[in-house]
Parts: sequence; C-alpha cells; structure tokens
Amino acid sequence: MGDVAVGARSGHDGEDRGRPAEAADPAADGAVTSGNDPGTAEDGTAGEQTRTDGQGPGDSAPTVKKPRSFWKELPILIGIALVLALLIKTFLVQAFSIPSASMQNTLQQGDRVLVDKLTPWFGSEPERGEVVVFHDPANWLAGEPTPDPNALQTFLSWIGLMPSAEEKDLIKRVIGVGGDTVECKGTGPVKVNGKALNESSYVYPGNTPCTNDSDGGQFKVKVPEGYIWVMGDHRQNSRDSRYNRSDGNNGMVPVDKVVGRAIVVAWPINRWDTLPVPDTFDQNLSAQTAAVAPSGLALAGVVPIVLWRRQRSRQGGE
Repeated sequence: MGDVAVGARSGHDGEDRGRPAEAADPAADGAVTSGNDPGTAEDGTAGEQTRTDGQGPGDSAPTVKKPRSFWKELPILIGIALVLALLIKTFLVQAFSIPSASMQNTLQQGDRVLVDKLTPWFGSEPERGEVVVFHDPANWLAGEPTPDPNALQTFLSWIGLMPSAEEKDLIKRVIGVGGDTVECKGTGPVKVNGKALNESSYVYPGNTPCTNDSDGGQFKVKVPEGYIWVMGDHRQNSRDSRYNRSDGNNGMVPVDKVVGRAIVVAWPINRWDTLPVPDTFDQNLSAQTAAVAPSGLALAGVVPIVLWRRQRSRQGGE
C-alpha cells in the first residue's frame, strides 16, 4: 500500500514542484478535512459553498422592519395634505362663493368659482372682460351682514376650500383698465375709448347696459394707471364702480386689491362652466387708437402750410 501511495505521488511530481507549498493536497500531508469545510462540497469534491440567503459565511440573519400601521401614518398623510392645500390656496387657486345676484346670469348666488392666483405673482394684471375677485377697496360692503361661520367652515376656509368669513371680497367684470375712458349715456351702450361694447352675451336679460338714473347710471370717467373700472353683469342689481364714485378712488379698484381672475364655475356640478372673455373685448379698445385720428388730421393740416411757405421762400429768392 505504501508503494502505491508513493507511486501515485511520484506520478505528479512535476506538477507539485510547480505549485506553491500551500496549494498542495492537504490529504497528502495527513491533514484532516471535514465534510463542513467551506472549501469542500458535501460529496467531497472541491468547490465554493453556495449560499442561497444572499449573505456571506460570517453575516448575521437580516432584520425585517415591521411596516407602520395605518393609524400611525394617517397623521403624516393629513399633515402633507394640509400643507399642499395651503400652498395651492396661497399660490395657485382658491375657491370663492358668490354671495349675491349682481353677476347674474353669468354667476348665480351660491355658485362656487375657482380663482387663478398664480398669474398675478408673475406680474399679470387684470384685462378688460375678465371676471375678477377683489378685496373690498373702500368699504363698498358697508351695512352688509357679516357671516358667522361654524368651526368646520372656519377650517375649510383656512385650507382654501371655502371663502374666508373675515375677508370681504367682491366679484365683478373688468370694463376698463388704466388709461381707458369709460362712459355711458342714456341706456347705453357702454363705450371704452369711444368704442361701443356689444354686451348682449353677458348682461342680464332685460337689463340695459346703463341705467338712466342720477345715482351713477350716467358717467364718463378716466381710469388711472394701477386701477380698474368694474361692473356687474346684472346692471340693475349691482353696486359697482358706478355707485361708489364718492369712495375716495372715484369708484376705481386698485389693482393690488385684486385676488385673481375667476376661471371656472366648479359647483354645483350642473353649473360647471368656464368663464372666458366675451368676444366684444377682442376689438382694439386701446386708448392710443382714439388719439391717432386727431394727430393724423393735425399732421395733414400742417403739411400744406409747410409746402406753401417753402414755395413762397423760393419765389422771394428769385
């Protein structure tokens, strides 16, 4: 038996000389190998032990985190929702309730409208024909009853789902902007910089564009820069710029009092609609166009005089 062992080893002498000492077969040196040796498989063949748990030989067992219960996560979710609601109310849109019939039939009392508050942050100012919400500029709502909201209404107004009871806001249509001359005689039409407005698409049926009364139905005003002139669509039931000309602003609304433009009727569902600018405001109503004609006439009158004087000068020189 010893010869056989030696012969077997001698047959691999050439290979053993080329190997490092530590690479030699441990069984040949009398080393004892265990079936659990990481370097040897259970069947005695050499090879790496394969682990199916994704860990190395010395790693400890993984600890599985227990998910939070729904009731622990609920306050966090509510907090995130409130923060988002406040951000939306402050910078994007806010809901307002229509308190009166002054904007019929465009808006009915009790309608909820969504107001765009984003564009004013980028310097956008109200334009003719837009329906806008604005803070009471000069005590226009004096004598109006003050609502007494309950706790739920106060909370909903705080997050922007209902209008605030403390804020006195109005909603009207912009008729004139800074630099415009707005006027009305008799029963109408309303004119902006001398151009008549066709208001049949939004003025309350049966109303005339103007009212022939001494309180304010007849007017001609020049709108200063930084202000707007507003009127309700229900002309015979709206205390707007016409009837507040003794308020210190001559009935004008400062632009910095404007909350934003009403863009959608959101509630009730059967009244859902957008609030576009009427077509009559597509015409060129700029105040500058009204001044072009007189300037052109003046120029046309001056040219012949200049030519006549030049002709006289030539004749005198000859």
